[in-house]
Amino acid sequence: MHSSRGLSRRNCPESLSCSWGTELWDQFDNLEKHTQWGIEFVERYTKFVKERSEIELSYAKQIRNLSKKYQPKKNSREEDEYKYTSCRAFLMTLNELNDYAGQHEVIAENLSTQIISELVRYIQELKAERKAHFHDGRRAQQHIENSWKQLESSKRRFERDCKEADRAQHYFDKMDADINVTKADVEKAKQQAQIRHQIADDSKNEYLSYLQKFNKDQHEHYYTLIPHIFQRIQEMEERRIERIGESMRCYAEVERKVLPIVNKCLDGMTKAAESIEPKMDTKQVVETYKSGFEPPGDVEFEDYSVSMKRAVSESSFLNARGESRRRSRSKLWPLIKRNKLMSLLASPRQPPPPPPTSPSPEGLANGPHSPPHNKEPLGQRLNDFMSSKHKMQCLRSLKRGLSLKLVSGTIQEDYSHLPPEQRRKKLQAKLNDISKDIQKEMDQRDALNKMKEVYIKNPHMGDPNSVDPRLEEVRQSIEKLQLEAHKYETWLTDVERKLLEKDSTLRRQSAPFDPQGNTGNVANSCAQNRESPDGSYTEDPSTETVQFKSRSTEFDDEFDDEEPLPTIGTCKALYPFEGQNEGTIPMAEGEMLYVIEEDKGDGWTRVRRNEDEEGYVPTSYIKLCFDANSKDP
Repeated sequence: MHSSRGLSRRNCPESLSCSWGTELWDQFDNLEKHTQWGIEFVERYTKFVKERSEIELSYAKQIRNLSKKYQPKKNSREEDEYKYTSCRAFLMTLNELNDYAGQHEVIAENLSTQIISELVRYIQELKAERKAHFHDGRRAQQHIENSWKQLESSKRRFERDCKEADRAQHYFDKMDADINVTKADVEKAKQQAQIRHQIADDSKNEYLSYLQKFNKDQHEHYYTLIPHIFQRIQEMEERRIERIGESMRCYAEVERKVLPIVNKCLDGMTKAAESIEPKMDTKQVVETYKSGFEPPGDVEFEDYSVSMKRAVSESSFLNARGESRRRSRSKLWPLIKRNKLMSLLASPRQPPPPPPTSPSPEGLANGPHSPPHNKEPLGQRLNDFMSSKHKMQCLRSLKRGLSLKLVSGTIQEDYSHLPPEQRRKKLQAKLNDISKDIQKEMDQRDALNKMKEVYIKNPHMGDPNSVDPRLEEVRQSIEKLQLEAHKYETWLTDVERKLLEKDSTLRRQSAPFDPQGNTGNVANSCAQNRESPDGSYTEDPSTETVQFKSRSTEFDDEFDDEEPLPTIGTCKALYPFEGQNEGTIPMAEGEMLYVIEEDKGDGWTRVRRNEDEEGYVPTSYIKLCFDANSKDP
């Protein structure tokens, strides 16, 4: 059939302007397969971009989690570390890394919106367009095939009619030549032959008509319909390929657009690294851990041979030896290891006795008793302290009202356990925090007042009286914070005053001129203002003189200039208490005492009767009345 059409294939010119309609007129099935492969390729590329977007999202999430993991935790020791430039640089790096992760999220979002969603929509349009084109091509093929079938049918019918006409003509000729046949039979055969010839002529005309029609349809099919359909398919395929190229360019542009911001993030990391200053960090270490103490003085030579040669009494010899040991040990306080500070102090450690069922003194004939302690005399116990390594610091801590919880390692509210410089910084930081809290409460108070004014002007918006309870809470909170701020300001002023006194004292002692040639006072005074082995600090600015004193006199001198603890309230004795053991104080029923230290959870409260008499009493034996304006008797 194809050979009868006289169609020849054309070679595609080198100008790349080939036409599928003329060059691939007979490749309908292959074009259908090729276009289907093209759609599958677009789907495969879309899947690739989608997986890349998921990888970018996952990478950004991991980077954010990494940055969050190493961010400083609130109210943790890590926050203090960021006062160093290296730690701040690391924090800047983490922040830049977080922004860097954000750019990968932008890449994922742009890939999804600009490529994936567009390609998914285009694939649906491409499938519909391809289906329409090939539907038109199949319909054209069906039409030409039907035309060919009609032509073949008319041709076979014409052939059959021609054969029957020949047979009828042959039969007529035979009957006409036979003399024995009647004229009627001859006439009948003649008519039959004529009919057959007429049918053959009609079949011929029909065949010619169908032939002309088929040739026309075939020419239109291969030179008009198929080239037009294939041209549209070719244009569809070229648009598909062009769309793939645009998607690939967009793929590159999506990442190129974030490169400037990524470079800024990297520049920020570089800038953070360049901001590290080793000198400033080492200076910060000094600011953080500087205690304000002076280094220990030289250890004096103890000439025992001189003491042996002198004719002195045994008591004077022993006193001199004890005094020299005391001086040498006092110079080494900053180097002594921590030990149990109050291991020998007679202070209440066991739970206090329960209150009696009757408040009368007769009900207390055989009880209550203070916690059992060693019954050694106070003088002997003080002598043991004076000859031990932790004598002075323990006594100073006792005089300053060191609570039992501080003995167990609890930090004091006034930071008295810290060296002076560190204590000043802590108090200042605490005061700043309280000031911020006060400002917050004041802002809240102003907002509530404005709300109340709005309610007064517009009653339909709310009841003005409903704001009063909250205003009262804020007012009480502000008063409480102001009292606390005043307390810390007092402590801070005291610390700064003593630091100034200490600096002036050290400057006088370090003067090169000494008319008496006495150098022992300098060493001893330096050792006196140092940290004790238990971590507490004694801010006593007095200096020790190098004289031979008895241990009892030395004990009294150490605490003559110590400031007593302030009173925080009063209490009334509900029951009598004997207070026989050391660390406790007796009281009579109904007696009024001043409270100088609250119950720390061990059942004992510290009270004062006068300026020199104070101690612990059972909390259950008294009725407390805290008053911020209470004063000493």
